[in-house]
Amino acid sequence: MSKAIVGIIGGSGVYDLPGLEDIHEEWMATPWGEPSDPLRFGRIGKTEAVFLPRHGRGHKLSPSGINYRANIDALKRAGVTDIVSVSACGSFKPELYPGLFVLADQFIDRTFARQSSFFGNGCVAHVSMAHPVAPLLRDRIAAAAAAENIAFVNGGTYVCIEGPQFSSLAESLAYKAASSDVIGMTAMPEAKLAREAEISYATIAMVTDFDCWHPEHDSVDVASVIKVVEANAENAAKLLARLLGDFPAEHEPCPAGSDRALDHALLTPAPARDRNLMKKLEAIMQRVNRS
Repeated sequence: MSKAIVGIIGGSGVYDLPGLEDIHEEWMATPWGEPSDPLRFGRIGKTEAVFLPRHGRGHKLSPSGINYRANIDALKRAGVTDIVSVSACGSFKPELYPGLFVLADQFIDRTFARQSSFFGNGCVAHVSMAHPVAPLLRDRIAAAAAAENIAFVNGGTYVCIEGPQFSSLAESLAYKAASSDVIGMTAMPEAKLAREAEISYATIAMVTDFDCWHPEHDSVDVASVIKVVEANAENAAKLLARLLGDFPAEHEPCPAGSDRALDHALLTPAPARDRNLMKKLEAIMQRVNRS
């Protein structure tokens, strides 16, 4: 087993990781371009952590403008073994109320304008996304939330839309009718790329609103979202601090296959692979290349 290093990706309103000690920052160069912000290295307790604000400090990047490949590649180069994503989301169910944390275990990808894979012409790969969230990591987040008496639901389906606009009423009703639980704009392709990079991934979706389907609530707007995010900032910080403080020293092998996702995914035989693409994939394929 390898040493556990936890990457925290902060979403809207989460631009820092309180409690991080021995901090230093570093711009991590990647062959896919620049990540959203410098990586912030440190530790909570004995656990090493790397924090990255998804939208950049100052919230400069839209959901479609985020360089997801650079973000995941940078975290991989930093040695991250487990990624915890924090994001704001809307809810499709009355019982999933604003302020609740939903630990989604499934995703529906409705994005269309993003680079969703490290692979392509020159090296073709198809990783399994049947179970996109690492179950042991999700259970650790649930245990940390319970220990801090933070209201959460363990499991749920997250619909990821392109944005930056919020849903139409017809779209919202359709997602609700399909038994989706929450909606956001950033989990995809983040989760897909983490799987390709063989990093365990889990998400904390903070409910901020009822999208626009609910007849007794106003349509979602930025002010209402940020108001709930700010109110939940303390809970998010407590949850992450407990999670990292209790995290095992060694990375736990993932039952969903995150650690070895490329074992049965690569189709292009080594002699036929494009050299330039393989150079870009150096960090992503480091385990495979060593074997």
